[in-house]
Amino acid sequence: MAIRDEHDHRHELGTFLRAHRELLAPEDIGLPRSPRRRTPGLRREEVAALSGVGVAWYTWLEQGRVDTSRQVLDAVALTLRLDADAHRHVLELAGFHVPAGPGPMPVDALRAMVEGWPISPALVLDPALDLVAWNHAWRVIAPDPAEVPAERRNLLSMLLTDPAYRARFPAHEAIALDLVRHLRTRAEHPRGAEIAAELRSARPDLAAWWACRAVGVFAPRTVATRPVPGVSPRFAMSLLTPAAAPDATVLVGTPVDAETIAHMAGRAGTEAGFGGHDVSGVRSLEG
Repeated sequence: MAIRDEHDHRHELGTFLRAHRELLAPEDIGLPRSPRRRTPGLRREEVAALSGVGVAWYTWLEQGRVDTSRQVLDAVALTLRLDADAHRHVLELAGFHVPAGPGPMPVDALRAMVEGWPISPALVLDPALDLVAWNHAWRVIAPDPAEVPAERRNLLSMLLTDPAYRARFPAHEAIALDLVRHLRTRAEHPRGAEIAAELRSARPDLAAWWACRAVGVFAPRTVATRPVPGVSPRFAMSLLTPAAAPDATVLVGTPVDAETIAHMAGRAGTEAGFGGHDVSGVRSLEG
């Protein structure tokens, strides 16, 4: 690619990303709307935080000043809720070859994507809320799902019956109730019916839940996890449905304050052997 063509493609990529960023409202991805907000759509720092990249790097990307990896572009595409065609366009503008035939399995792509989010805990879930994949940041805030037998590796079941998970999420029942309503939107899924039957037996104290037939989407919320020395981690938790994989959902928690950002950067980076992450350019969602 000639130098001028490369510069033109970078500029076009940045313009394309900015246009899609400005089309998304904060509530579209589970963020609160501040009355002081003047920026149309999302702020750059919000896209950067949700995509697991530094705000300075994302700013340069929009300005056409840098090249970046396919992993970063995949994460940004998921954050901006780009459909398959828009995602392909972004990759092609960045100079990546996109095969004409079917790409990798969506779950494989989602697994790689959430692994690229160092400070945002995330799970990839199937229609019955069974865990398909999780990232290192999730293992920082919750017990490692790999230590749970595969047949019991269901988010709703773990929140309601696993003492270790219940201890890590003080508001586990409020989260679980929204997941129950969400699961009813997938009532035709046989595994979902199996999970519901198991929970009726395991938690008879929640009989009112099982009798109620209300359905609904998972409501974005701020979730506190069990305090650790020096910090009480809090996350804006949302359940996303990728356009390219409508049968899967991604549960992601975005740190909402500077203390949580610093805690996750230190823990996730050090425990993964990365030596920590530079978060000096990342702003909290609380301003």
